Amino acid sequence: MSSSKTIAVIEGDDAAPEAVRSTIDFLSSLSLNLEWIYPIIGDQAIQENGTAFPQEAKRQIDESDTCLFGATSGPSGVALTYLRWGRETYANVRPCIHFPGCASPLVHPEGIDFVIVRENLEDLYVGMEGALTELSFLDKVGRTNQKQISELGEGRYAIKAITREGTDRIVRFAFELARKRAKQRRVACVTKHNMLRQTDGYFREIAIEIAEEYSDIELDTYIVDDFACRLIRMPQAFDVVVMPNLYGDILSDAAGGLLGSLGLAASGVYGDNYAYFEPAHGTAPDIKGKNIINPTATLLSACMMLEYLGHATTANHIMDATRTVYAEGQCLTPDQGGTSSTSEFLHAVAQHL
Repeated sequence: MSSSKTIAVIEGDDAAPEAVRSTIDFLSSLSLNLEWIYPIIGDQAIQENGTAFPQEAKRQIDESDTCLFGATSGPSGVALTYLRWGRETYANVRPCIHFPGCASPLVHPEGIDFVIVRENLEDLYVGMEGALTELSFLDKVGRTNQKQISELGEGRYAIKAITREGTDRIVRFAFELARKRAKQRRVACVTKHNMLRQTDGYFREIAIEIAEEYSDIELDTYIVDDFACRLIRMPQAFDVVVMPNLYGDILSDAAGGLLGSLGLAASGVYGDNYAYFEPAHGTAPDIKGKNIINPTATLLSACMMLEYLGHATTANHIMDATRTVYAEGQCLTPDQGGTSSTSEFLHAVAQHL
């Protein structure tokens, strides 16, 4: 028997816990030797400890093998901040796989199977913002014929930071993933290097350098607006796509739209020493308590988690069973045009294992 793995569970808010709990019930029936722990965070932690993220919760996360995180819109989000920056989980991985039977808006979604790898810690998300007046010392920097900062008037700024270390590790992650997937064996690097030459241009330069070490993987580079058009017109052309933080945040949600719903969008966020897994949809407050939230994104995120924990075979079986349920179309949740509940959908997946 494999050694027990400890999973810290943060259920999230509104309808999200209904998907998380049902998924955990499903996984617990598979005898995988998983231990579920529930750090107290958010509103309950504030009531009991006066803080949304007490040290005990942090300790439980640090001592766990991984974390399953439901969608959040409240104080529990502070734990997500820790999981991201505190544990340096730099690679946000968003698969985009079409299952026949999904309510995709595309006429021909067949064959969509790519992954967006989003750098998760840098870019505009370093959180360095302020008043433009703070940057008056930069008046002599900028493009010819552009107004000096002191002439722009009242306003705000945000710093976009791209580092060699951050770019190197995310690009290598993307190439290793393309090698592991062994599908098209292509990596697409997406930036706005034609305008942001010192930052996005730097990201692209590093990607081109690293590509020389992976002779078995092809590298394509795209300007982000061109890529956005191609993503809609020919999503089947892509395999692994790597990009800086902001573009990855936006376009990974757009990719979920190709499938028909963010209720299908899974994600795994990886660092060198930790990873956590969460559905990419919101908390769906309008359907809280109705047991109709689509659990697919949570279930597929859990499959990524199982693979991370060494249960890849089981994860593949669950993926196949989920694909079968969608193909049959008899037990789908309302967002996919069905009438089934969250629990009924997962029961149908279990029947096909």
